[in-house]
Amino acid sequence: MKRKIIIFFITITFALASWKLINPTFDNSNKDKLLIEIIKYVLEKYHYNSIEINDEFSEKMFDAYIELLDSQKKYFLSSDIREFKKYKLKLDNQLIDYDLSFFNLSYERLIQRISEVEEFYPTLLDIPFDFSKKEAINLDFENISFPKNNNERKDRWRKQFKYTALDIYDLKISDQKSNLKKNNDFEPKTDEEIVQESIELVEKNIINLFDLMGDLQRKDWFSTYLNSFVIQLDPHTYYFKPEDKERFDMTISGKFNGIGARLSKEEGGIKIVDIILGGPLWRDKKIEIGDEIIKVGEKNNKPVDVIGMRLEDAIKLIKGPKDSEVRLTIRKSIDGEIEVVPVIRDEIKLEETYAKSTLIKKNNKNYGLISLPKFYVDFDNYKSRNCASDVKKEIIKLKEQGIEGLILDLRNNGGGSLQTVVDMTGLFIKEGPVVQVKSFGDRKQVVYDKDPSIFWDGPMVVLVNQMSASASEILAAALQDYDRAVIVGSSQSFGKGTVQNVIDLNRFLSNSQFDLGALKITTDIFYRINGESVQVDGVKSDITVPNRLSFIPIGENDEKNPLKWDQIGSANYKKWDGYFNLDDVIKSGNENVEKSKYAILVKENAKWIASKQKPKSLTLNYLDYKKAQNDDKNYLSRFDEIKEYKNNLEFEFIANDEELIENSKEILESRNRWRKVLQSDFQLNEGLKVLDNLKSKASSNNSIIANKD
Repeated sequence: MKRKIIIFFITITFALASWKLINPTFDNSNKDKLLIEIIKYVLEKYHYNSIEINDEFSEKMFDAYIELLDSQKKYFLSSDIREFKKYKLKLDNQLIDYDLSFFNLSYERLIQRISEVEEFYPTLLDIPFDFSKKEAINLDFENISFPKNNNERKDRWRKQFKYTALDIYDLKISDQKSNLKKNNDFEPKTDEEIVQESIELVEKNIINLFDLMGDLQRKDWFSTYLNSFVIQLDPHTYYFKPEDKERFDMTISGKFNGIGARLSKEEGGIKIVDIILGGPLWRDKKIEIGDEIIKVGEKNNKPVDVIGMRLEDAIKLIKGPKDSEVRLTIRKSIDGEIEVVPVIRDEIKLEETYAKSTLIKKNNKNYGLISLPKFYVDFDNYKSRNCASDVKKEIIKLKEQGIEGLILDLRNNGGGSLQTVVDMTGLFIKEGPVVQVKSFGDRKQVVYDKDPSIFWDGPMVVLVNQMSASASEILAAALQDYDRAVIVGSSQSFGKGTVQNVIDLNRFLSNSQFDLGALKITTDIFYRINGESVQVDGVKSDITVPNRLSFIPIGENDEKNPLKWDQIGSANYKKWDGYFNLDDVIKSGNENVEKSKYAILVKENAKWIASKQKPKSLTLNYLDYKKAQNDDKNYLSRFDEIKEYKNNLEFEFIANDEELIENSKEILESRNRWRKVLQSDFQLNEGLKVLDNLKSKASSNNSIIANKD
């Protein structure tokens, strides 16, 4: 067995419950002040980067807080901001003194302003919009000032409503024209009727918005205040309310206990918007998408009415231990009938989180593709399902089909556990260092794979893009530094070279009076085995393939307050000497992409997409709106070839005996949708070309198959 690592890496990761540190015990009757006290202590004690809380810090925190509260400047008035600015250089002192006066003022004023908007907005929808009028909406939120008075604020909301209605109006006009072409008996609506329908839909959407806003409590806004504080240290340090921590745990493990549904709050109750494959609702077939939950009860207890209840509170009632029963009172979407449906809760696995594979057939050869959406793990039980063991199983399954090369797809993979990264790297190398970690206090550690067994020693490609981050970057960097795999993708990955740990703040309490939630805190920086950080710079692809997002700023360098790139000494490692022609393949691969008409077209399209990001203003005149729309459509027609691209690859899905739902209609539909995406995947095709050209010294038939447990 590969030795288990004692540190855990994350884009979002592991609770530090095992840290053997002497911590003070905090005891404050005011929960908000207690939170500030403990968070300050944790940041000072454990955060990688020390920072002085002074006037400059206060100013940045103030600006961040106001932006988090009202980024589009639609609630507060300029007089509010003038009043708030008295505190702009005082927040550092207020944090030190646990003074909540600014938060209390801003919170009460925000609630007041939201109530005012909720009161006046219906009047803005009473008069039909005139789409022939020449006017525009200003979207340059960074540079526009807050409204001077209520009339200016009303006009800002009116224009937002009008633009939303204009978009809906255009869709309805287009839909009506289509119906007239298809059906001669179709009765068209008047322009006035279509305008009114558009306004009614806008009103429905805004009612839902204010309904959600009304669910927010003081604690929700206080967590915003706390985050305006902690994000000043770096963009990945973040405070989790108790409910957010629960969602975090579900995200990192890919599973939770419940009924297997995604829910949303509706006026009539809690609506079922999706049913998760393999869950209790999916198996029972008694509840359908669109049905509404109006009451929730345990087996022998009186049911609780959830109409009007906060969604988070209703979910707490619905979730529960595995094998326990919950009784749901349901209003059926089809006929409105009310019925009570008993459901046995179970462990829900989010299949879209997990590794999956397919066989690729090209030129009478078989290749394997493994897609890994994230580095998932159950920290309470590492031996249960985790991505390293799942990828190992997929490799074994693909090798039985006689593959001659393997592609690991890490595109859009935002990270996960270091332990799984090290174990997974060990599937492809004999043994050696995988990553270096420097912790707070300047402590350094080299993390090794010490198991000599290899599960795949043939040609290998790793696909990345701008959203491949942290744990993905560790794996890609290690395989690149060892010359083990060719990295194919965007010019660089995301560039997140920091390590976070999640600390349960309740561990500092002497009693259980409050649930304080948790703090995700940056404690370390990881470095490649060659000594370079991937922070900001990311992992540079060996073969660069443009995509539609190539020129959009979405990396670590585009975050606020990122830690800086630096470098340490190289670890002691020996490059993998398994290819005859690695450099030649990389050189020819780049030349092929640069000459590709398709790649040139994608690059041009990406530049156009970037130019359309964050427009300064948008017209509210329908004729101008249609002209801009048609101009864009005419320009985009030159990129039709991108949509028509097909790589002519054949894909064959191999059944996994452990998938209980492998023969379901839904899973087959999901796999077929994936196949359709793969058939139009240019980057994948370039990766296949690399595998075709790589000459490996070792035969994959001689790979060591060990530790199958």
